[in-house]
Amino acid sequence: MTEQAPSDEPTTVLFLCVHNAGRSQMAAAYLRRLAGDRVDVLSGGSDPGTEVNPAAVAVMAEVGIDMSTERPKPWTDETVRAADVIVTMGCGDACPIVPGTRYEDWELDDPAGQPIEVVRAIRDDIRGRVEQLVASLEPASP
Repeated sequence: MTEQAPSDEPTTVLFLCVHNAGRSQMAAAYLRRLAGDRVDVLSGGSDPGTEVNPAAVAVMAEVGIDMSTERPKPWTDETVRAADVIVTMGCGDACPIVPGTRYEDWELDDPAGQPIEVVRAIRDDIRGRVEQLVASLEPASP
């Protein structure tokens, strides 16, 4: 087996959930903020909602992240194949499987219909997970 040379291309991370209206949107927003241009960030849902959860938008605004222009979207075969890392959040059997792709399954409560205090706790949990993800994407020091 030959080892691949490190690429100058950013790592592509895809966050998947059912409605792409809460958890995956918050995770994508945090990753964009924390990793900047070192990571390409995508998100999608198996059954996208009609709007991003207003409570998710509100709690992210509390930490200085504007998600007001985001919209739920479906994932496509193209986005799934483009991903180096796929993070699933409750989409179960609807989540696509691509051999050779790194997967993480984050068990997170769905913020839909939750009081703002619960959505804040979900937001904070997601931030911690995204921080760990960013650290795992950093190249090892020589």
